[in-house]
Amino acid sequence: MEKLILASKSPRRAELLKRLGIAFSVCAPEVDERVSGEPAACVEELARRKAGAGARMAGSGWVLAADTLVFLDGRALGKPKDAAQAAEMLRALSGRTHQVITGMCLKNADDGREFVRHDGALVTFDTLSEREIEAYIATDEPMDKAGAYGIQGLGGAYISRIEGDYYATVGLSLCGLRRLLAQASLK
Repeated sequence: MEKLILASKSPRRAELLKRLGIAFSVCAPEVDERVSGEPAACVEELARRKAGAGARMAGSGWVLAADTLVFLDGRALGKPKDAAQAAEMLRALSGRTHQVITGMCLKNADDGREFVRHDGALVTFDTLSEREIEAYIATDEPMDKAGAYGIQGLGGAYISRIEGDYYATVGLSLCGLRRLLAQASLK
């Protein structure tokens, strides 16, 4: 398989590609991340934007981009701006089930072909005390994560149930990626 270009700053996505033994380089395009609409359409649109920007930067080759959002009651919870917003998000998630969806786009910078999909899971938080919320925020882990938590890190201790694609909650569905690569005949 030819080398991919990962259009992402996410160390989690890079780690997952390394685990799969996929050769890749990284470019980190900046795009407007404001979206509205249905959750699946939002993450797919963000992945398309990032892949398009990455393809323009790369000039040639296959570009992979992804975006993960947390949705509670149909509302997207992005990355918290500060500790107060992180606490507000964690309080809202406490004892509730929410949706995590990752959109992915594989785009050929040479001819413009693109393959897009989304994968996700329903995630249930255990009930959190104020002390637990404060202690978790003090670790700084919530500050660069959609929904103010990382399921693959310390935040995993607060998850009581997950239904669906675990890797989509981390930021890159491995099964979904395999299917995208097969669609593009890159497998």
